[in-house]
Amino acid sequence: MSFSHRILVVRNDKLGDFMLAWPALKALRHASPDNHIAVLVPDYTAPMARLCPWIDEVLIDPGAGSGSQLTTLMRDGHFDALLTLFSTPRVGWAGMRAHIPLRMAPATKWAQFFYGTRITQRRSRSLKPEYIYNLELAEALAKRLNQYPRRVAPPYWPLESEQRASQRQQLAYELALDSERQWWVLHPGSGGSAVNLSPQRYIELAEKVTRHAGSAISFIVSWGPGEKERASAVTQALAERQIDAHLMPARAGLAEFALTLAAADGMIAGSTGPLHIAGCLDIATLGFYPAKRSATSLRWQTCNSSDKRLAFSPPPSEDARQATNMERIDIDAAAVALTELIDKR
Repeated sequence: MSFSHRILVVRNDKLGDFMLAWPALKALRHASPDNHIAVLVPDYTAPMARLCPWIDEVLIDPGAGSGSQLTTLMRDGHFDALLTLFSTPRVGWAGMRAHIPLRMAPATKWAQFFYGTRITQRRSRSLKPEYIYNLELAEALAKRLNQYPRRVAPPYWPLESEQRASQRQQLAYELALDSERQWWVLHPGSGGSAVNLSPQRYIELAEKVTRHAGSAISFIVSWGPGEKERASAVTQALAERQIDAHLMPARAGLAEFALTLAAADGMIAGSTGPLHIAGCLDIATLGFYPAKRSATSLRWQTCNSSDKRLAFSPPPSEDARQATNMERIDIDAAAVALTELIDKR
């Protein structure tokens, strides 16, 4: 017999990391619809947490140097279980002091000793996608709570068709977009979270794709904080090459930006938060990744359906500088693969 539980899930780092936790959150919701699922996140990703259909409560991490405050926050939640997807001593210590009965984390780093249940995953080997590691932790936690969810599948952020249509209608009005074309968001920034292609390489990619796809595609160049100037320059360069490109309109915040992505058919970006938002929405993605083991296209794979997912990296190299040199990525091959994906849709 399955009982409902109060579960606190912690993923309190970057946006992309948090989006790759959504499959685990969906699994916990499907383990029992009556589970109360709370998350501990930084203020930055809280808007996305509030949009997540699998979350009942959002707790804001008070940050470093606030151990007693974090402990109180956890204790006041009366949680039955704590699942930390990325373990730190501060969170582990607070969970132990809050007397949460079941505390689970990956068996990595010395922070694991604050947890009664530790799951060996060896993530540093990067043998699986990050979201699968998270999903396996959630499934292990559910089993210890006598809940047995079936393996969940995309979409991990399911929006009603009416909501997607509304976003598409709004964007078409703002940018005078042709609704008969496929709309692909091109995100040349990285927010400082990952190495990325240069703007010139994104322009080159768009040129090559347009040469083959012609009027089948429009590009919407998106941007984050501090990136509008770069995005504007890319948009202008594409327009000068007779490519149908539009600068994404400003949005009030992260949640509004994420909902706008639901209007698109696909997303082109480096391994960034926006790419992983697109993955959760189960729209098509073309991602660019460095070749180093901790940041491979397998480890940071988007969580959309496999037939909607493209990924490219520099050729393998023993030289660390070459492994992260994104200019070595084969743009011709990426353009061909993207064109084929556009033709299939």
